Amino acid sequence: MHTDRERCVRAVRSKDARFDGWFFTAVLTTGIYCRPSCPAVPPKPENMVFHPSAAACQQAGFRACKRCRPDTSPGSPEWNQRADLVARAMRLIADGVVDREGVPGLAGRLGYSARQVERQLLAELGAGPLALARAQRAQTARLLVETSRLPMADVAFAAGFASVRAFNDTVREVFALSPTELRTRATRRDGTPDPATPTAAGRTAGPTAGTAAATAPGTTLHLRLPFRAPLTPDNLFGHLAATAVPGVEEWRDGAYRRTLRLPYGHGVVALTPRPDHIGCRLTLTDLRDLTVAISRCRRLLDLDADPEAVDERLRADPSLAPLVGKAPGRRVPRTVDEAEFAVRAVLGQQVSTAAARTHAARLVTAHGDPVDDPAGGLTHLFPTPEALAALDPQTLALPRTRRTTFTTLVRHLADGDIHLGVESDWPQTRARLLALPGFGPWTVDVIAMRALGDPDAFLPTDLGVRRAAGQSGLPTTPAALTARAAAWRPWRAYAVQYLWATDDHPINSLPS
Repeated sequence: MHTDRERCVRAVRSKDARFDGWFFTAVLTTGIYCRPSCPAVPPKPENMVFHPSAAACQQAGFRACKRCRPDTSPGSPEWNQRADLVARAMRLIADGVVDREGVPGLAGRLGYSARQVERQLLAELGAGPLALARAQRAQTARLLVETSRLPMADVAFAAGFASVRAFNDTVREVFALSPTELRTRATRRDGTPDPATPTAAGRTAGPTAGTAAATAPGTTLHLRLPFRAPLTPDNLFGHLAATAVPGVEEWRDGAYRRTLRLPYGHGVVALTPRPDHIGCRLTLTDLRDLTVAISRCRRLLDLDADPEAVDERLRADPSLAPLVGKAPGRRVPRTVDEAEFAVRAVLGQQVSTAAARTHAARLVTAHGDPVDDPAGGLTHLFPTPEALAALDPQTLALPRTRRTTFTTLVRHLADGDIHLGVESDWPQTRARLLALPGFGPWTVDVIAMRALGDPDAFLPTDLGVRRAAGQSGLPTTPAALTARAAAWRPWRAYAVQYLWATDDHPINSLPS
């Protein structure tokens, strides 16, 4: 979008928050870059230069605006709606792969050479993988500096910097302030925080805020996760709560809580819907996992979606228009662990939600890793594919054919024959899943929708979708419904959410 200068200028002049994250405005006269909705007086058009990423702005020598803090914008929705090399690379960078494995590791996961990845990212985003990862480290560093009382050396290594000097230099270059000055400025703005008290829940001064406290079994931070309005939380949180696996997930005190298996340790997150943000209480055993944990929580709740674009397309169908008008901004509930969701999809084949939860809970108790949760009732991490591949199939309380489907899936996941991570090639992964015994179109499409993140995955054979289609005046046979849904592309996964939401089922309402 950054190449459409006229459209970008209009967005900046109108301070349109819908375009935050789509592009960034660099101001030639001040040397800063802003989000489109920056509250400052817009610069003259001839002084604006538009870039596709914060990293590209930093590469060009611009520093972040201190008023609008553009590094905290919601992520570009493009990376979650596309399956090409650039989108897959961006999802991996957001998941911290460059910090953990370097550019060769990123390229290896994508199946391309490092030079090819670098060339494509530079062409589309104006920055290579190292610059993009550096911009993300700077954002994480700012978050920890402003919202915690951690020593600066701990902040540097938690944010992914190799040295305190690199941390200091980057923060000064990006924000035109030293780390100490950033913390002092945040303290003056918000008042002196009490490290043991979550004081930021009511703050409205920015898209990300909070306090941090060192508590067993790790460090707890209170954050705000921004999103593009509107957002209807009913089916999003209702689905997660109604299908929660005991021990791994729960709904407690108005929040969805679950355990997280992360690269350096584990965590527990509590996510609470608010009118203008998602409250996030995150406890980590290793702070180096902060960036990954935030990225996975955003992906779980589909917070980088563009609801205006989705709803505009779906509203064009007169049968869907009333559903969209009643509750705009529905999101697709996704997952923090793609392999976990695939296993749960198999356990849920042709059984009730309650039965699927029971099957999953038995696996968790027998094969999951135990964790401490002083704040609630979570007890385990969901078992890894390797742990599940080693179990005795005869212990599974499943029909023989379902048992075969389960054991075949976990074996392929454990061996690496099937990858369900953010780097997955969607068509290739679909084909490999369909080749497994017991995998039909419904199972593959629900995995594509919620684990792979395909916004166009569709479930024309789903009974709930067909029932809702009939009530809404849409065709009810899979072939006819698929033909009608062609006009909804590339947002058919969101159409499924609107159709499912017509049913009186616990997944469609927030728990009391």
